[in-house]
Amino acid sequence: MISSSASRMASKGTVSRTARRALTRRANNSTRSVLSRGVAPAILRNVVPSMYYTTERVLQLRSGKDKADQSQTLYDPTRETENCGVGLVASLKSIPSRRVVDDADEMLIRMSHRGGCGSDPASGDGAGMLFGMPDSFMRTKAKELFAVDLPPMGEYAVSNVFFPPGNEKALVDCKAILERNTRDRGLTVVGWRPVPVDNSMLGKDPVDSEPVTEQFFVTNSGPKKLSQRQFEQELMLVRKMTEDETNGLLGPESGFYINSLTSATITYKGQLTPEQVSQYYLDLKDPTFTSHLSLVHSRFSTNTFPSWERAQPIRMMCHNGEINTLRGNKNWMYSRGGIMDSEVYGDNTSHLLPATSDNMSDSGNFDSVLELMAKASERSLPEAVMMMIPEAWQDNDNLSDTKKSFYEYNSCVMEPWDGPAMVAFTDGRYIGATLDRNGLRPSRYYVTKDDHVVLSSEIGVCPELPDSEVKIKHRLEPGKMFLVDFETERIVPDDEIKEQVASTKPYKEWVENSMIDLEKWTKSSGVKPSKMDFSQTNRKLNLFGFTSEKLEMLLLPMAVGGKEALGSMGNDSALAVLSEQPRQVNDYFKQLFAQVTNPPIDPIREEIVMSLVCPVGPEGNLLSQPSEQHCERLVVRHPVLTLEEMETLKNHEYKRPDGSTAFKTAVIDSTFPVGSGPDGMLHALERICDEAAEAIQGGLGAGGVQGVILSDRLAGPDRMPLPSLLAVGAVHQHLIQTKQRPKAAILAEVGDAKEVHDYATLAGYGCDGVCPYVAYEAICKMNADGLVEAKAKQQFSDDECISNYRNAAAKGLLKVMSKMGISTLQSYKGAQVFEAVGLAEEIVDRCFTGTTTRIQGTDFEALYRDLKRFHEDGFPPHSSDDTPLVRNDGQFHYRDGGEAHLNLPAGMANMQVAARTNSREAYKEFSRLTNEQNKRVTLRGQLKFKFDPSKAVPLDEVEPVSDIVKRFATGAMSLGSISQEAHETLAVAMNALGGRSNTGEGGEDPKRFTDNRRSSIKQVASGRFGVTSHYLANSDQIQIKMAQGAKPGEGGELPGFKVSEYIASNRHTTEGVGLISPPPHHDIYSIEDLAQLIHDLKNAQPNGEVSVKLVSEVGVGVVAAGVAKALSDHITISGHDGGTGAAAWTGVKGAGLPWELGLAETQQTLVLNGLRDRVKLQTDGQLKTGRDVAIACLLGAEEYGFATAPLIAMGCIMMRKCHLNTCPVGIATQDEELRRKFSGQPEHVMNYFFLMAEEIREIMAKLGYRKMEDMIGQTQHLEVNTRGQHYKSRGLDLSPLLTPASELNPSAGIRNHTTQYHGLDIAKDNDFIAAAMPALENKTPVVIDETINNLNRTAGTMLSYEVSSRFGKEGLPDDTIKINLKGHGGQSMAFTLAKGITMTVEGDANDYTGKGLSGGKIAVYPSDEVIADGFVPEEHVVVGNVCLYGATDGKAFFRGKAGERFCVRNSGALAVVEGLGDHGCEYMTGGHVVCLGETGRNFAAGMSGGIAYIYDPEGKFPARCNMGLVGLEKIETEEEKQLLCDFIQEHVDFTGSSVGQTMIDNWDERVNHFVKVMPHDYKRVLMERAAKAAEAA
Repeated sequence: MISSSASRMASKGTVSRTARRALTRRANNSTRSVLSRGVAPAILRNVVPSMYYTTERVLQLRSGKDKADQSQTLYDPTRETENCGVGLVASLKSIPSRRVVDDADEMLIRMSHRGGCGSDPASGDGAGMLFGMPDSFMRTKAKELFAVDLPPMGEYAVSNVFFPPGNEKALVDCKAILERNTRDRGLTVVGWRPVPVDNSMLGKDPVDSEPVTEQFFVTNSGPKKLSQRQFEQELMLVRKMTEDETNGLLGPESGFYINSLTSATITYKGQLTPEQVSQYYLDLKDPTFTSHLSLVHSRFSTNTFPSWERAQPIRMMCHNGEINTLRGNKNWMYSRGGIMDSEVYGDNTSHLLPATSDNMSDSGNFDSVLELMAKASERSLPEAVMMMIPEAWQDNDNLSDTKKSFYEYNSCVMEPWDGPAMVAFTDGRYIGATLDRNGLRPSRYYVTKDDHVVLSSEIGVCPELPDSEVKIKHRLEPGKMFLVDFETERIVPDDEIKEQVASTKPYKEWVENSMIDLEKWTKSSGVKPSKMDFSQTNRKLNLFGFTSEKLEMLLLPMAVGGKEALGSMGNDSALAVLSEQPRQVNDYFKQLFAQVTNPPIDPIREEIVMSLVCPVGPEGNLLSQPSEQHCERLVVRHPVLTLEEMETLKNHEYKRPDGSTAFKTAVIDSTFPVGSGPDGMLHALERICDEAAEAIQGGLGAGGVQGVILSDRLAGPDRMPLPSLLAVGAVHQHLIQTKQRPKAAILAEVGDAKEVHDYATLAGYGCDGVCPYVAYEAICKMNADGLVEAKAKQQFSDDECISNYRNAAAKGLLKVMSKMGISTLQSYKGAQVFEAVGLAEEIVDRCFTGTTTRIQGTDFEALYRDLKRFHEDGFPPHSSDDTPLVRNDGQFHYRDGGEAHLNLPAGMANMQVAARTNSREAYKEFSRLTNEQNKRVTLRGQLKFKFDPSKAVPLDEVEPVSDIVKRFATGAMSLGSISQEAHETLAVAMNALGGRSNTGEGGEDPKRFTDNRRSSIKQVASGRFGVTSHYLANSDQIQIKMAQGAKPGEGGELPGFKVSEYIASNRHTTEGVGLISPPPHHDIYSIEDLAQLIHDLKNAQPNGEVSVKLVSEVGVGVVAAGVAKALSDHITISGHDGGTGAAAWTGVKGAGLPWELGLAETQQTLVLNGLRDRVKLQTDGQLKTGRDVAIACLLGAEEYGFATAPLIAMGCIMMRKCHLNTCPVGIATQDEELRRKFSGQPEHVMNYFFLMAEEIREIMAKLGYRKMEDMIGQTQHLEVNTRGQHYKSRGLDLSPLLTPASELNPSAGIRNHTTQYHGLDIAKDNDFIAAAMPALENKTPVVIDETINNLNRTAGTMLSYEVSSRFGKEGLPDDTIKINLKGHGGQSMAFTLAKGITMTVEGDANDYTGKGLSGGKIAVYPSDEVIADGFVPEEHVVVGNVCLYGATDGKAFFRGKAGERFCVRNSGALAVVEGLGDHGCEYMTGGHVVCLGETGRNFAAGMSGGIAYIYDPEGKFPARCNMGLVGLEKIETEEEKQLLCDFIQEHVDFTGSSVGQTMIDNWDERVNHFVKVMPHDYKRVLMERAAKAAEAA
């Protein structure tokens, strides 16, 4: 283990590079280990794994069972994700050197904390380095081995090739195939060189899967001499042909893999830790191995099954991020195979296709398509990257018309590969990197005076590089490209390279001449829809699944207010597959959402990066030369089409100037005869697929159409409509399989689309535009009936109502997309980011191919029965001509005879009697009613216990209720969402029980920290409300809220009328000003960022647990495995049905899965990975009875969360008006009058939990368990209860939930046995604490002089814990502890720095500096020596992204620029900086920010408090400011001018800023160039306060 002094020596450079690396490796191994000390690895592998881990292979690996003997599980390896550390090193002058190799190795090692390892610290997730071809080294080896003089650089290639281990025949066969293909293409095979390796340091996993690695030498010296580009193209073809042939011979899981085959670069990678790469590959230690460029990559996977081949760099790139639209991108690329033809390869193009594969990761697929475009077309590598990851261009006024036109043109050629990404790339000519449009990955770079470039996820990765040698310090900005051109030997600026690429063709002219704008076409056509006849409207509404609830609660608010209505208290109605009511197909689909591995996007405050505009219709050949024909596509600006747009599409053709047809459609009837049964429905699906394909293909002498319209207008008494989602999905999948999908648009004219979730599913499964004609009719009828006027208190025209409705649908779609981190509808379309819950495979395979459906359920026959019931509601078979009433099935609110709900009035009444009187009889009746209702609503209701009377134990031998209730916790209901009385009652009750209460995300009154009102669990959410060092120090567990069951992927909102003076004081905000919690993406971009936050919080409370709250969705198990590897102590899996928070009904109803699925998947996956024994597992989501808890225990949970139930015990009557501040029982309100009605007592909650625990004890006794811990994960005691199943639910298969995890990996633990090792004992703060003891013990001032480097993460936080623990929130007097540092501050430096601590850094710092600042002071600045040598600080980046996020108090001074998202949610700190990136001061609620330089875009989005002062002499700032909540003012008063001057003077005093000093010296003139950013609400509150003060005076 590295000592502190050794660490300091390493950072000071007083030991050799080799010695320092050894020290660094030891430190990294210590901090990265997830083993408790002395605990042996739990994973034993005795089967050789292969390249791609199918579920069967993983189970074989773990359990030792062959496929035929394996149990079904919920684990799906295709859901595995990865995040990483990425970097590049290059010599601008293309001079190969050993320095580049050593710097790359050093960089990789010093980003080890961004990589991952499982239960064995010697088994990494994968790491690698790509180098420019080491010419002298390879030339020497060729001479030694083959007696061959290699031709000049660029005329030979060397590749590292992996062969299956232990398979000599495969090695011989694969070599023969590669050699034959090489010779067949006219190239010369030189020979093979075994790559020398040393595997002595590897763990069992990589050793078991270790391939045989040999180098293949080939030259461009055949009979026909090729140019270097032709040589590269031939090499790619050889590789592709060889891969196809070997896959056919050995299968895709063979382990044969060609790392690269190119004359420019060579890759060394594997299932290694970053430290092991240069140790394993002995070539890299050879002094003659030199290069002029390198890409490096360290992988953090969410599993422990990574493979050698999936390590990066790949062929042309390495990737830190996640492609959220991967399924759609792969589908589109596959279907483009029907129109792709390379001019370079001609007939051989087929050998390059398909370019994507399910056997590759998202990065592998991206790399494959990038390589295809760069080599099989005439596009340059930068151009291909620009096409795949375009910057946000639609509403970006900073882009030139030339660039906008380029991006608009190429949106017609390819959809973006969307998601958070930092991609580093090279082809030998260029090396570069690009960042996604939202800047959701860190990337910093240095340029040295001797023309070396270092770019990586962090700074400080090359510690031997002194600041005096650095001439540029900068960051990669959102959507921008960093590019080195080795031919011109320079860095090409982003604007220059993009302008150059965009100017190669007349894109602007092509776009203007050829793109068809649907809105303009419709206006020019003069179409007017016919007058509506409402006589049959009710019949249509019933036929298409409308209900009076949906009309009143969904459509009417959308038509009136232009936004979705809110709901609260979760979703307790039946799953579609369990419902005895007819349900739409859309109801079976649950939206996926981003959590941990990639962030959601904020669709409101960061809307500038999002777009709904899509080109649709025929695509051009992706591989041909750009031409005007490529952009002859229909532009749809809103996916919800108007009636006029649909009439135009149906009845008009768009003509070119020469009179020929550019766009026409065919209308396809999507109805079928009544009475034709399920077969009739299936025949209709086949018919519409065939008709669509035929219409697109065209007939003899007639061209095909450019769009097909699926219309159910013919539905009526004699014809039934196909569900629109079924019809669209079937046609979309059919056209993909026949490779016709890029040839035409799929449009829908349908009656059943009505709510946002319907539009999201239709787009997600390939619909290019939908016209909801029945929804429009319903809205117009409500308007005619006076319902719109009654709700709005004003009149609206039909056009206004429909416009409002479409606006609401657009906002809702953006929110759904944003939850998955997807920016553009073009990328979302066809991405299939849903799980089908309760839908049989026969439906999914036919209509939604590739969508996960894990528990089967409703089949075509059951679906038809629901359609028949809808039809009979609209057209009753034996009724009169009277118009039927619109159905009300009670999906939203309970009603007798309607949809089943879990919370019954009778059940709630009995629970409240039991809680108040401690009545066992009342509790038993509540439990009976609830358990019966479970059978109609939840998955757990479909299960029953397998009791064996012979194994039962006496009840008095079962552990007491006092032990059981200690496993209970109340949910994260914030102080603000519920009243002070309710919040404190829960805390008192749980403390008395020995359980835990949760603060929620609203902070906690510090007065409660020392009495029985203290909440043990302190939540940290995206709003960071009330999160201070003092708050965190007073916790037993800190919970990171990644998602919320009621609205996963979304943030929260507290209306201004609920922000009382008391609530505002706890949240560090302003009374009466509404608060918004953004989605969790600011400091949780990815799994390695979550690992950093876990590390931060563990430092903030070293003696407590850190928990991560996730929400159930497909893949949550692999996410949980990543969370466990990120060193979380505790994981919560929340169900979709719980949650007290308010959210749009789309989020409440359409996202998240039952906790039963998420918990079972998580248990199985953690056990498979050997990680289960190091974390505690909790679940929550409408847990009500002892039976619920017992099932959760058997499925794997150790702890249990409750929210709705204890609220009901305290008096909640489920009015679902929590967001309106009108709760009649005083629970969910801040209204003082209503709060007086609160009658709940701690004893009520305690009685309820004690009674529940007694029920649990009875179940335990019957099952034969004395202790609850022995029951955890014992799923063999559960079986499916088939009694009561109906026509839909009888198809369910719940066996995957019930597979005992112990069978999957018999050697692994199935419950928590040990603890995580967080490496706190080797943290630098231990030195700080030791040196600061005089201050900590008696407040004696101390000064500490030290060095710091990027491995010293979260510096100052444990010291702050000591201050907060001893001195409370007041901390120490200012400057009591002064820490003067030199070097590179690691991530989260000064996290929650407490009052009394001052930390300065002479150098620079990484991301998250000053996050959660809690009264301390920070300054970061360059050294005087560097500045004297010509370095101009204000032109360079000195601190990273997300600095001062959630700061509550203190001061920060940065001499230089900051990155993106500066001072997000600042609520009280002063910050002075000399320039900053995009999204500055987002969601700020207090404090002051002074920017002495330029800002990025979208400044002040969501800023509701505090004041910012921006120096803007050129008047650029107003265009960069989000004016939604703020106004811009001049500084008028002398008092305020002096205040600002004082701020700048303090900045000068701390940093020596010349910019600040110049301003002070010329203050009278410079002050006039400052713009004051003032939030409107904050200004109003300040004025009201001033008025009150004046009155009082």
